[in-house]
Amino acid sequence: MPVSSAVVSRLALANAVANGAIVVTGGAVRLTGSGLGCPTWPRCTSESFVATPELAGHGVIEFGNRLLTFVLAAVAIATVVAVWRSARRDLRLLAVLTFLGVPAQALLGGVTVLTGLNPWTVAAHFLVSIVLIALATVLWLRSREPGVGQPLLRRPLGLLVTGVAAVTAVVLVLGTLVTGSGPHSGDVDEDDVPTGDRMGFDVELVSQLHADAVFLLVGLTVALLVALHATDAPGRVRRAARDLLVVQLAQGVVGYVQYFTDLPIALVLLHMLGAVLVTAYTARLVWSVRGPASELPLESPQVPASAAR
Repeated sequence: MPVSSAVVSRLALANAVANGAIVVTGGAVRLTGSGLGCPTWPRCTSESFVATPELAGHGVIEFGNRLLTFVLAAVAIATVVAVWRSARRDLRLLAVLTFLGVPAQALLGGVTVLTGLNPWTVAAHFLVSIVLIALATVLWLRSREPGVGQPLLRRPLGLLVTGVAAVTAVVLVLGTLVTGSGPHSGDVDEDDVPTGDRMGFDVELVSQLHADAVFLLVGLTVALLVALHATDAPGRVRRAARDLLVVQLAQGVVGYVQYFTDLPIALVLLHMLGAVLVTAYTARLVWSVRGPASELPLESPQVPASAAR
């Protein structure tokens, strides 16, 4: 029996939310120093698959995050099955990629634990999740339309959208360097005190580079929004750019407040949620540049004059 588009869309939304949620819970693991709450992998201890009383709160937090991986896997599998049983062949690749990301993340998480929270694998673990969030967001948005539409923007504006997405990626990568070099990098000593400076970078320097990239990103988004309004671009693209700018500014405020207040855990976790939202809204912007013909402006350069006669 074919699966309806509504069911596919709901599962795709659940998939996107689950991918975002596991990033936030993973942040809680790191910020509480629970990255080695389960000291081995795939078991929690050498003799148990679940957290034991001896592991105390750190074990509960880390094991809880591992359990969420199974929830995410179940949602991803259900999404793939629903897409395959629907008429939406154009969604199959996205659905499969989001599913394959789950075992890849599980293996990478295992390597992270077995290497004692190596800062580079921790960063890679986060960045792979960011990619999966972007894919899951596009999957959900595309599931709500009949199929992949045609380009809605002139080439220069399309390139500017690509630039915004590329700089967003740079900002996120630099953010992992800031985190990996700071006091909340994830590991703790025998007295349960964060060790910090695990990547060896100068925190002030990488923080400044991160801030500079954020300024560039906001500037590009403002320029894009102005250009979209000046050229009477389709409303879906203008709305996507506007909403992204709002999220970027909110994320920037949180980032500066946490920096000047010595990185309180609550604000760092909020900043990680902001990274998830920035990723999702950037993916939405990229998705918005292709759409149904009804979204094309009357004077669209994409429609040849001969076709309009």
